[in-house]
Amino acid sequence: MPSVRPWRALSAGDVVALLAPASWSDDGWIERSVAQLESWGFQVRLGAHARDRRGYLAGRDEDRLADLNSAIRDPEVRAIVCLRGGCGSFRVLHGIDIQALRRDPKPLVGFSDITALHRVWHSIGVPSLHGAVAGAHAKTVRDLLLGHVPHVVRAIPTQFGAELTRPGTASGPLFGGNLELLARTVGVLDFDLQGHVLLLEASKAAGLGMIDRAMTQLIMSGALDGITGIALGCLEGFDDYEDRGWTIIDVLRDRFDLLGVPVLAGLPLGHLADPITVPLSVDCGLDLERRELTCSPAATKDPPDAPGTRTSA
Repeated sequence: MPSVRPWRALSAGDVVALLAPASWSDDGWIERSVAQLESWGFQVRLGAHARDRRGYLAGRDEDRLADLNSAIRDPEVRAIVCLRGGCGSFRVLHGIDIQALRRDPKPLVGFSDITALHRVWHSIGVPSLHGAVAGAHAKTVRDLLLGHVPHVVRAIPTQFGAELTRPGTASGPLFGGNLELLARTVGVLDFDLQGHVLLLEASKAAGLGMIDRAMTQLIMSGALDGITGIALGCLEGFDDYEDRGWTIIDVLRDRFDLLGVPVLAGLPLGHLADPITVPLSVDCGLDLERRELTCSPAATKDPPDAPGTRTSA
């Protein structure tokens, strides 16, 4: 992993771009997202194509990419918030202006299909935020954007899948996201998680076979060689689902056995009504005894001579 390029912590009045790089959202969700961000004191700049629709996509690939690159290149924009996941982020990966993002690091907020975009941010060491501006825990996005620390997420022992917790300790940069999307990026982007803690969440939309194939692909490709631990979030929709006697617990336990690393399961991350947001590409620690994931800051004070830096009056 390249050296971390932290972004400047946001302040009231900063501009936040609200984009739809994947699937489209209805007008009600767009308006609620704008209102949420404005209630935190930010100026919201809605992407030019955020209301476009093309099948299940938020408009044409080139238009979604144009909105994303426009936000990356604009020094006034200090954070990029994705309206939703769905499908479509994968299509724009190779067109993202990585050089502009290197010059002016800024966070990306999203999860699910947005995992594909997080891979780009991670590839150049820019921290991003795995989560959403939604639910009772939406304020975790605000806190992370404003640079509040420390950030501690506690596992829920009664959450489905929590029994996959395995003892031990682990530390290292945190990276991951939606399991199926992570596997899809193998062979498309460089993928080396040596020394990392792997964050995983999954949705029933993938099915048990897809979960098995995704974990096996990540393992057989070598992408997970040297990981130090696993932070496991929500296994959405799998609670009462089985396939020929196996549940997702059986599938993941079978695959995790091959990795032989500590696992902290039951974290309230991913496809939940009230997901907690966590920073990616920053150092973290798994405390299995306390059932806590602790993340280092993703933001910093104004870096010198960087785009978007405020100057003193």
